[in-house]
Amino acid sequence: MMEEARIVKEEKTLLKSQYEELKKTTDELQIKLALKEAEELRRKQAGDSRHMTKFSLSEIEKATQGFNESLRIGIGGYGSVYKGSLCQKEVAIKRLNSNSKQGPAEFEKEVQVLSQLSHPNIVRLIGYCSEAFMLVYEYLPNGSLEDWLKCKNKRPPLPLQARIRIAIELCSVLIYLHSREPHSIVHADLKPDNILLDANLESKLGDFGMCRILCREMLSNNTTLSHFTIPKGTIPYIDPAFIYSERLTRNSDVYSFGIILLRLLTGRPAADIAKDVQDVLDAGNLKSLLDPLAGDWPYELVQELVHMALRCCDRDPKNRPDLESDVMMVLERTRASWVASSSSGLQD
Repeated sequence: MMEEARIVKEEKTLLKSQYEELKKTTDELQIKLALKEAEELRRKQAGDSRHMTKFSLSEIEKATQGFNESLRIGIGGYGSVYKGSLCQKEVAIKRLNSNSKQGPAEFEKEVQVLSQLSHPNIVRLIGYCSEAFMLVYEYLPNGSLEDWLKCKNKRPPLPLQARIRIAIELCSVLIYLHSREPHSIVHADLKPDNILLDANLESKLGDFGMCRILCREMLSNNTTLSHFTIPKGTIPYIDPAFIYSERLTRNSDVYSFGIILLRLLTGRPAADIAKDVQDVLDAGNLKSLLDPLAGDWPYELVQELVHMALRCCDRDPKNRPDLESDVMMVLERTRASWVASSSSGLQD
C-alpha cells in the first residue's frame, strides 16, 4: 500500500508539472497569435495616423525631464506613470519597474492588443519604447474613477448622471471586446483604478496588460470561449470562479463589472460589497444603500439596477446576465427614466 501511495504521489506530481507546462505553452501561443494579428493589421493600416509610434529612451527621458518626480501622476504594481510632452502633445508615460507585476509578455500584449482596438471609451495608446518597456498614452486630466469615488485631492462627489453614464460606457467597451471577431478579448483586470476620466468626465478603460484572447473549447457539447491561466488581478474585483478553476471567460469581466457598478451606486468599499448590499436589500432598506453624495436618487428607478449588479456578482457564472441583452438595456432604461423624471421636475 505504501508503494502504491508513492507511485500515485509521483504520478500526481508528474501530471501537475505537465499541466503547468501546458498552461505556459498556451500563454505563449496566445501571445504569438496576438503578435501575428497585430502585424497583419499594421500592414493593412500602413499610412494610417493611428499606428503605433516607437519612441527612443532619450525621447522619453526628455519628455519627462529625466523622470522628474514632480511629473509623476500615478503609481501601482506595474510601476509609475509620468506626465510628459511628446510631439507637442500632453501624454501619460507608463514606466514598468524591474520588479513589476507586469513583465515583457504583458508589455508586448498591451502594445499589440491596443494597436487593434478602436473604441471611444478605450484609452488611446500613442506609442511605446521597447528599450525600457514604456508605454505612451493620451493624457487624461481627471485621474481615475477610484480617485473620484474616494474624493481624492478634494475632488467633488460624482453626480448621479455621471455615474450612470460611466457604467454605460464601461458596459459598451466590454460588449465591444467580448464580441470581437475572430477572437474575443477579456480585459481580466477591471477596477476603478484602470478607468480614467477625461476633461468632460467621460470614462476610458486602460491597462490591458493582463487581457487574454479567448479560444474555443468543447464543454458538454457546447462551444465555450475560455482561457486557462494562473489567476491575476485585484481582489475583490477578481472573479471567484476564475480563482477556483483558473478558467477565464467573458463572465469573469461581468463579475468585475458588477462590483464596479455596486461601488458607483453605493460609494462603499469593494471588499464584501455584494454581501453587504444583499443584506441591506433583504432588510428592505434600499434608501440607506445608495450613496447620498451623488444627489437625489430616484429609488424606484435604480432598484432594478441594484438587483442587476448583484446578478453580475453571482458566484456561479451561469447565473450572470448577458451584458448586451440584459445589463445595457437596464442601464439605458434607468438613464432614460431619470432624464424624463428630471425634465418633469424642472417643468413642475
